[in-house]
Amino acid sequence: MYDLFILNSCPFCKKVMKFMDENNIKYHKFDTANSDNALRLLSLGGKDQVPFIYNNETNEKLYESDDIIDYLKKTEKV
Repeated sequence: MYDLFILNSCPFCKKVMKFMDENNIKYHKFDTANSDNALRLLSLGGKDQVPFIYNNETNEKLYESDDIIDYLKKTEKV
Protein backbone atom coordinates (compact mmCIF):
# COMPACT_ATOMS: atom_id res chain seq x y z
CA MET A 1 0.00 0.00 0.00
CA TYR A 2 1.14 3.51 -0.77
CA ASP A 3 1.15 6.52 1.52
CA LEU A 4 0.60 9.70 -0.49
CA PHE A 5 1.37 13.03 1.14
CA ILE A 6 -0.47 15.95 -0.42
CA LEU A 7 -1.86 19.43 0.01
CA ASN A 8 -5.43 19.73 -1.24
CA SER A 9 -4.61 22.97 -3.06
CA CYS A 10 -1.61 21.48 -4.91
CA PRO A 11 -2.25 20.86 -8.64
CA PHE A 12 0.63 18.36 -8.83
CA CYS A 13 -0.90 16.38 -5.97
CA LYS A 14 -4.25 16.37 -7.76
CA LYS A 15 -2.52 15.06 -10.88
CA VAL A 16 -1.08 12.08 -8.95
CA MET A 17 -4.35 11.35 -7.14
CA LYS A 18 -6.26 11.48 -10.43
CA PHE A 19 -3.85 8.99 -12.00
CA MET A 20 -4.05 6.67 -9.01
CA ASP A 21 -7.86 6.87 -8.86
CA GLU A 22 -8.28 6.30 -12.60
CA ASN A 23 -6.05 3.22 -12.40
CA ASN A 24 -7.59 1.87 -9.20
CA ILE A 25 -4.33 2.10 -7.28
CA LYS A 26 -5.05 2.02 -3.57
CA TYR A 27 -3.38 4.54 -1.30
CA HIS A 28 -3.66 6.26 2.02
CA LYS A 29 -3.84 10.04 1.67
CA PHE A 30 -2.14 12.28 4.21
CA ASP A 31 -2.87 16.01 3.93
CA THR A 32 0.16 17.92 5.17
CA ALA A 33 -2.07 20.81 6.26
CA ASN A 34 -2.35 18.58 9.35
CA SER A 35 0.81 19.15 11.39
CA ASP A 36 1.13 15.47 12.37
CA ASN A 37 1.12 14.49 8.69
CA ALA A 38 3.65 17.23 7.89
CA LEU A 39 5.97 15.92 10.60
CA ARG A 40 5.62 12.37 9.29
CA LEU A 41 6.45 13.60 5.78
CA LEU A 42 9.63 15.23 7.09
CA SER A 43 10.66 12.12 9.01
CA LEU A 44 10.09 9.85 5.99
CA GLY A 45 11.34 12.00 3.15
CA GLY A 46 13.42 14.72 4.72
CA LYS A 47 11.81 17.55 2.72
CA ASP A 48 8.65 19.58 3.15
CA GLN A 49 7.57 18.99 -0.45
CA VAL A 50 4.46 17.43 -1.96
CA PRO A 51 3.43 15.26 -3.62
CA PHE A 52 5.46 12.56 -1.87
CA ILE A 53 4.78 8.85 -2.11
CA TYR A 54 6.05 6.14 0.18
CA ASN A 55 5.76 2.45 -0.67
CA ASN A 56 5.32 0.63 2.66
CA GLU A 57 6.29 -2.72 1.17
CA THR A 58 9.55 -1.74 -0.55
CA ASN A 59 10.51 1.38 1.43
CA GLU A 60 10.75 3.35 -1.85
CA LYS A 61 10.19 7.11 -1.61
CA LEU A 62 9.58 9.62 -4.38
CA TYR A 63 8.86 13.29 -4.88
CA GLU A 64 7.76 15.02 -8.12
CA SER A 65 4.44 14.17 -9.73
CA ASP A 66 5.86 12.94 -13.06
CA ASP A 67 8.41 10.71 -11.30
CA ILE A 68 5.68 9.29 -9.08
CA ILE A 69 3.42 8.54 -12.05
CA ASP A 70 6.29 6.92 -14.01
CA TYR A 71 7.11 4.81 -10.96
CA LEU A 72 3.48 3.72 -10.57
CA LYS A 73 3.23 2.84 -14.26
CA LYS A 74 6.18 0.48 -13.84
CA THR A 75 5.31 -1.02 -10.47
CA GLU A 76 1.56 -1.34 -11.08
CA LYS A 77 1.92 -2.20 -14.78
CA VAL A 78 -0.65 0.34 -15.97
